[in-house]
Amino acid sequence: MNLNQVALLSVHTSPLDQPGVGDAGGLNVYVVETAKRLAQQGIAVDIFTRRTSGAVKNETIIFDGVKVKQITAGPFEGLTKQSLPSQLCALSAGVLREEATQKEGHYQLIHSHYWLSGQVGWVASEMWNVPLVHSMHTMAKVKNSTLAAGDTPEPTEREIGEQQVVDAANQLIANTEAEAQDLINLYHAEKNHVTVVNPGVDLDVFSPGDQVSARKELGIPQDAIVFTFVGRVQPLKAPDVLIKAAHQFILDHPSLRNRVRIVICGGLSGTGFDKPQALVSLVNELQLNENVIFLPPSSREKLATLYKASTLVAVPSYSESFGLVAVEAQACGTPVIATNVGGLKTTVSDNKSGILVNGHDARTWSQALAHISLNETGLARLQVGAREHASKFSWDKTVQGLIDVYQKALVTKPKQVRNLRAI
Repeated sequence: MNLNQVALLSVHTSPLDQPGVGDAGGLNVYVVETAKRLAQQGIAVDIFTRRTSGAVKNETIIFDGVKVKQITAGPFEGLTKQSLPSQLCALSAGVLREEATQKEGHYQLIHSHYWLSGQVGWVASEMWNVPLVHSMHTMAKVKNSTLAAGDTPEPTEREIGEQQVVDAANQLIANTEAEAQDLINLYHAEKNHVTVVNPGVDLDVFSPGDQVSARKELGIPQDAIVFTFVGRVQPLKAPDVLIKAAHQFILDHPSLRNRVRIVICGGLSGTGFDKPQALVSLVNELQLNENVIFLPPSSREKLATLYKASTLVAVPSYSESFGLVAVEAQACGTPVIATNVGGLKTTVSDNKSGILVNGHDARTWSQALAHISLNETGLARLQVGAREHASKFSWDKTVQGLIDVYQKALVTKPKQVRNLRAI
């Protein structure tokens, strides 16, 4: 079947938002990059999201063939993901109303991202009689099994909502094989309805470059040992693990104290808002004020410069469906230390492009930092391996995988879900 118009749903975070702030992150990048390339393949895309400002237009064209449509649901100011379920009726009504202004059959398929969008997509799929393809990105049952100390568990209501979306979707897209197995084992997804499609990376923006000039641009000493964290600042992402590990590294190698730089690039998100000064307090407690650099969320171009300036990038997340930061860093030739969980087992090739660490013990992480940063031969080998591993991921490959799933969904009848699985 010839596919020419798709509705993408990203209701909880807008593709117009800056990644690294609030709920905006890798999902935002995914939606924008795939939409752009779908349009280049001749498939027009309308992205539906929740309006968070009265100043934004009802409709914004971000690329030729790609529109962002703002749906009014609740107050304009930002709402937490915990509050958004109260707006699902309004979001669903807004999406249906928008489609009603088009000719019948305007949208041939719906692709929803994250469970809240899946709830809206489920309703729209039945009303429009078109298939629903869903990407979960993160799952409550997975997150709740690996919570950081003091972090808040995802509510049961989310688990129920996710199960409903899994049961309703014609096809499910998993970012990695690990995520596919979680969908099958934890949510009883039918194996033939789950397809692994790895996210990609923009290999033009994120590419190897000159570390000297990158450090000069950022004002980082040329002899510095630079440990970098990029991402949303919240317990789930665990930037505190890097700070504690770097502190242990300095205790183990006191002569290097003045050379160590710990860069934390990102904004508060999720339960991180509960204790906004937690990282600053930790830095003060460990007397690392001269070593730590806090940077705000940055553009892709600035992130690429930061990756090139870094000795290594740390991704200490407690759970991660993919780990886009890890691939971006490696594409710049920078090795990655990551927790041995979820999608990070795919995005980092252990001992080839970086190191996978079991758990979050500061001493174990410190040893990993030392293993990479203090071994010039090993560091050079990992830099080469990082570039090679990242080259396997591209948005063009991702989009081809998506199109294959879309075509599979188009030849199946939309589900009519009435009796939902009990939790």
